This record gives sequence, C-alpha cells and structure tokens, in this order.
Amino acid sequence: RMPLRTRDSLSRVCSFAHPSSAVMFTARKKIVKDPKMGPPDAFEESVAQALFDLQGNTDMKSDLADLVITQAKEVDVPNNRKAVIIYVPFRLLKNFHNCQARLVRELEKKFTGKHVVIIGQRRILPKEGRKNRASLQKRPRSRTLTAVHEAYLEDLVYPTEIVGKRTRVRLDGSKMLKVHLDPKDQPNVEYKLETFSTVYKKLTGKDATFEFPAAAE
Repeated sequence: RMPLRTRDSLSRVCSFAHPSSAVMFTARKKIVKDPKMGPPDAFEESVAQALFDLQGNTDMKSDLADLVITQAKEVDVPNNRKAVIIYVPFRLLKNFHNCQARLVRELEKKFTGKHVVIIGQRRILPKEGRKNRASLQKRPRSRTLTAVHEAYLEDLVYPTEIVGKRTRVRLDGSKMLKVHLDPKDQPNVEYKLETFSTVYKKLTGKDATFEFPAAAE
C-alpha cells in the first residue's frame, strides 16, 4: 500500500502534468457571465482563451489586462460565413474602443474566416406604466428600446463613423433602415457590410443596410 505522503506528492506532480487545464482556468477570468445564463459554453471559453493568449503573448498586455467579456455567440452570415458577436460590459466599452481596431484584427486571425464584432451589454427597461414597478421612476433615455438599438449601430461599425441614416417604408409597410458610413473607412470595412446587417437583425429583429454615401442610391 502506497504511503500517504507518497500519494500526496504524486498527486501534486500529476496536477502539474496538465498545464492546459490551468491555462483554461486562468482564461476563464476573461469572461464574467451572468449566473442566470448558466456557465460559459465551449465557444465562449474559446473566445476567452483567445483574449487571454493575446494578453500574454503580444504587446497588448496592458490594453487587455483589465478587460473581460460577458458572453459570445457565433451566427451565420451571408456567403457561408460566420460572425463572432462578443458582448462586453458597458462600463468597459470605451476601454475596448481604445484597442478595438487591432483587437478585432487579431481575433479574426485566430477565428479564421469569421468576422468579429464587439457589442456593449445593455439593458432595456420597460416603459413606465401602471402594470410595472418602473412607474414610480422615470427610465433613462439610454435604457429605452430605441436608444439601445441606435447604440447597437454605433457598436457594430466602430471605429467607423455613421454619417447619416434614413428609413425607407416598403410597399408592404415594413421598414428598412439605411445607414451611411464614413467613406474614408470603405477599404477597411466594406467586406463586413452584409455581416453588419445580419448581426443587427439578430440583435434587434429589424432590417438595416450599411453603405457608403457614394454608393447610395
């Protein structure tokens, strides 16, 4: 029978024989998910791992050290491609913006063939009324459905600036939002325009097209 001290020593050795487990445990610190939504799934863990790797293996360490995500999803987009939607705490969104252009490029290298977009996690509050408890407190405009959907537009295309928007009403009464982007960024984001439309539809249920003024009708 193996002595207790020997077994303890062997256990400690074995615990160091699987560094990948320790790395994944550390990488999980990069995702802070609402417990009500359950634990991170395998895909979310892969995104957290990618962020952790960039933090540890590139000169982005100082940019990413305090950044975490709240969830991640993979969605189908046109041309048999997929997009990665990464949700981040709203309070950290500006910090992500400081390094977002490069971060997205690096993540798209890791998730080959997939477009990456970063969205601030926002909460929509119900309208004040007799049937909800919000009636005694006026909700901030930033928490209204309209404001949150407008903010999603800004998040989707960042750092590209939106220079104009207009709504077209189709013959069947449905609406299509046309979003005009700054032409100077056309070479950098034109390949993502259909992805922007698809992700916005996923987020809001609304139709939108993204284009540049020179190409607008």
